[in-house]
Amino acid sequence: MNWKPRSALLAAVISLSLSAAACGSSPSTSSTTPKGTITVAGFKFSEGSVLAELYGQALQHDGYTVTFKLNLGSREVVGPAIKSSQVDLYIGYAATDLEFYNNSAGEASGDVTATTSKLNSHLQPLNLVALNPSSAVDQNAFAMTKANSTKYNATKLSDLAAIGGQLVLGAGPECPTRPFCQLGLQKTYGINFKSFKALDTDGPLTRAALKNNDIQVGLVFSSDADLSSLGLVTLQDDKHLENADNVVPIVRTPVATAEVKKVLNAVSAGLTTADLVNLNSQVELQHMDPDVVTKAYLQQHNYFG
Repeated sequence: MNWKPRSALLAAVISLSLSAAACGSSPSTSSTTPKGTITVAGFKFSEGSVLAELYGQALQHDGYTVTFKLNLGSREVVGPAIKSSQVDLYIGYAATDLEFYNNSAGEASGDVTATTSKLNSHLQPLNLVALNPSSAVDQNAFAMTKANSTKYNATKLSDLAAIGGQLVLGAGPECPTRPFCQLGLQKTYGINFKSFKALDTDGPLTRAALKNNDIQVGLVFSSDADLSSLGLVTLQDDKHLENADNVVPIVRTPVATAEVKKVLNAVSAGLTTADLVNLNSQVELQHMDPDVVTKAYLQQHNYFG
């Protein structure tokens, strides 16, 4: 599972969080005749706001009145909110949402189609539906510097099988026993590293070690804002070790009309991981507002054409 902190709040704070969020941004509409009101929730981290604005603005442009509840909270807050119809839509992640709604039954896999299908089997009784997943993913990934990627001619994880004995892997101290970290790399790809260096999980210690060449491979998240600016490249997970945490809109079934699905699926169809990294970079590194960068993205990609 993706280790990014998306699920840490207690149930006791749900109602308080919802009340606070209601004081957020006010409804906004496009210039066309309104077609209905849709409330869009965002998780409490910057990418959550980026994705909520991205899909919400597309609905606005199509004529829907959209209320944004950004930074609503973790999945323990957003999940009950959509089930109780306090929000109509949130942008989730296929594998993580599947394991949330199935109570960590271990059904998620690297197959995004199968994972989304299983997710929908759990959502249907709740009057929810997951739409088409995007190719954009936010999941565990392994990075090298561009220099080492070139030196070792490595662009995908399977390339490391033959050269693992020359490389040091760096990540959080739990990595050697995790099925999606060193243990999984060995079992799925046959990679036996020269050694392992305990650092942090997708943090500054890992980045510094990569820069200094103390490690040659480090654990990151695939949509991290700073990967490009730090000269890091993620290696393709060509054997699908990681669960498919593709970006996917989750909507209340009564709201998921043919037109709403068409609008949201169009955004998903065009969104790539590189796009998400770029949007996150503008928000996190350049300190731009999520609504500004997503509007520019939609305009540049002719969603507003």
